[in-house]
Amino acid sequence: MTAEQEQVRTVAVRRVSARVSVRPGRGALADEPPLLLCNGIGASLEALQPLVDALDPDRGVVRFDVPGVGGSPLPPMPYPIAALSSWTVAMMAHLGHPRFDVLGLSWGGGLAQQLAVQSSRRVRRVVLVATGTGCLMVPAHPRVLARMLTPRRHRDPDYAASIAGEIYGGSMREDPRRAAELLHATTRVGPKRGYYYQLAAMTGWTSLPFLSLLRQPTLVLGGDDDPIIPLANARMLARLIPDARLRVYRGGHLGILTESGELAPAIEDFLTEELHQP
Repeated sequence: MTAEQEQVRTVAVRRVSARVSVRPGRGALADEPPLLLCNGIGASLEALQPLVDALDPDRGVVRFDVPGVGGSPLPPMPYPIAALSSWTVAMMAHLGHPRFDVLGLSWGGGLAQQLAVQSSRRVRRVVLVATGTGCLMVPAHPRVLARMLTPRRHRDPDYAASIAGEIYGGSMREDPRRAAELLHATTRVGPKRGYYYQLAAMTGWTSLPFLSLLRQPTLVLGGDDDPIIPLANARMLARLIPDARLRVYRGGHLGILTESGELAPAIEDFLTEELHQP
């Protein structure tokens, strides 16, 4: 990808800095809202490259490292998810995008839901991938949850490979080294404290009370072999969000990255439906 197509830089918004990657929209999509990608916990924006590469190359895409993660410095203090949501909207406005679509993966799916309800006039469409409703959801096995309590898998490739099949499921069961490549080959590791800030941001948070208030068209994607977010959570989201549709894919927690070629067209169809209406 050329520098003209995608720009990676650091921006400062409300005295909090973050590393962002912006791919401008082109052609028929030049005037459409960009797609904001919200990543999973502890992952830098590079982890989302397989998805970005599989999307329409003319689609505008914004990625960012959550403050304290990847190439973004630690924020002055820990933040609740509502504060991060407000800051994210301000970041998008700073980048010249007062309105946008949002895709949230795993932890980022919680942020996407908060954005949709907290800034409903800013968010046009929502894609929720391998995510749930927060502290009130169908939980993973306790052994899987224990693996998620530390950022070790982001810092130790051998450890990441050794647990990949158990926690990510899907194709990682046959090729666990692929998880280590996704998390370590090109990604950046931030300070440990940033990971714990992300965990703390979701403490006590649940979207259950407000899902019925969401008015954006929403696509929910859930894997049939996701140990971290059991499929029942995707079904719950699709039932409780008024204008939601569900797509179940064969794969695990990182299916949006490992099977991008299959899932990206479904996302594109969902985002461009309005363009094809008379």
